Amino acid sequence: MNAEEHADAGVSRIAAAIGEPARSRMLYCLVDGHARTSTELAMVADVSPSTASVHLNRLKAEHLVKVHVQGKHRYYNLEGPNVASVLEALSVLAGGSRDQFVPNTPSRLLAGRTCYDHMAGAIGVSLHDRFKELGWLSTDSTGVEDAYDVTLEGTRAFEALGIDVEETRALRRRFAYACLDWSERRPHIGGALGAALLKLALKRKWVVQDLDSRALGVTSFGRREMLALFGLHSNVTSV
Repeated sequence: MNAEEHADAGVSRIAAAIGEPARSRMLYCLVDGHARTSTELAMVADVSPSTASVHLNRLKAEHLVKVHVQGKHRYYNLEGPNVASVLEALSVLAGGSRDQFVPNTPSRLLAGRTCYDHMAGAIGVSLHDRFKELGWLSTDSTGVEDAYDVTLEGTRAFEALGIDVEETRALRRRFAYACLDWSERRPHIGGALGAALLKLALKRKWVVQDLDSRALGVTSFGRREMLALFGLHSNVTSV
């Protein structure tokens, strides 16, 4: 098989993988950038969990989706922006719109909550995204896929906030990593750095914690502070 025939065969395989209706519904559910479990994708595709597993293995083999294992859960995302672009282009060609999948999460936990000892929910994900945009977080040099390190600029910024980065790094636990958020389905900051950020947010009264739950409420003062310090425009309602 020459190069042209090989390319044609690859296109045919990918087209067949996308074209199957159940797999198509799974893929378009993931276009929004949020991760889903195989159980959720089975519901979207209206197939049994075992059938969903077969479909997902096919999509993974064709490099259309990737899987992230966190604890006992396996979360699926599109392999990358190129896949999303192809799906969007096919949607334009086919016409019509698709309903957005919305995870069933208690409303009081959506805005903010603790995930073990760090911030999760909309506020946790927003801080993660903003710190990456500011160039404060970088991929860890060890090559661990979800691990983060702090850049020189980030170190200065966190130190100015009162977080001793070297002391935090020396703790007997992972320093910082992308912890997949179960309501936002995008990462927030886990590890020792995430715990230090939660302590800071509570100490400076950016957030307040419910007495009887994991819920975190963002204060009006916290919104102003995070806007001034990080340029964070949060849609989270203040308490």
